[in-house]
Amino acid sequence: MPAERGHVLVLAGTREARAVLARAAGLPVLASLAGRTAAPADLGVPTRVGGFGGEDGFRAALGAARAVLDATHPFAQAMTARAVRLCAETGTPYLRLSRPPWPLAPHWTAHPDAARCAAALPAGARVLLATGPGSVAPFLGRGLHLICRRVDPAPAQPGVTWLTGLPGAIAAETALMREHAITHLVAKNAGGDRAKLDAADTLGVAVHLIDRPPPPGGEETHDIDHALAFLRRHADRDRG
Repeated sequence: MPAERGHVLVLAGTREARAVLARAAGLPVLASLAGRTAAPADLGVPTRVGGFGGEDGFRAALGAARAVLDATHPFAQAMTARAVRLCAETGTPYLRLSRPPWPLAPHWTAHPDAARCAAALPAGARVLLATGPGSVAPFLGRGLHLICRRVDPAPAQPGVTWLTGLPGAIAAETALMREHAITHLVAKNAGGDRAKLDAADTLGVAVHLIDRPPPPGGEETHDIDHALAFLRRHADRDRG
């Protein structure tokens, strides 16, 4: 590895990334956030915020990286595909840390993408759309009442009620669904905390999940300890 490669680049933005970085104090690590929230949480390590400036910018960033730990959201497909491809091209060690998807319960409905999920919902449904603000478009203009959660405030949008904040525990999710008379929950099968799914099941709310995209290649783990070992191995390696 060239001597000028001085840190492990962690593509962050998930609770899994935070869990790894919380145990990486003192190591030569640079975290990267996409900059989609106005006030991201302090990760406890040097952090860059914002895109890399396209493919050339990411390739340049790899010139300073000993390795890449990709702990982005399981649906950050374009970012992960680029990282896998450019790490392979540049000989940069790569590992993807992702949470496992939720096993599909018999009474849930799975869809291959957001468009087909939207088409399956009945007109007049009151939908808690827990897919992020970037996934609203396929659900507009279908006679649905959309209640959507996001981290930062958003301008008013016809047909959409914005909720600002993060998901809560099952009691909070149950109260939210009752307050808004939710009939359908739509979520990406991102795995992790399932409070909203349990709340929906408790209330008899129909659950619709959007399938996780197929992995673009590259080594993957669901184990935070394995990811931390990868980070430490490359961070502690002799620079020469």
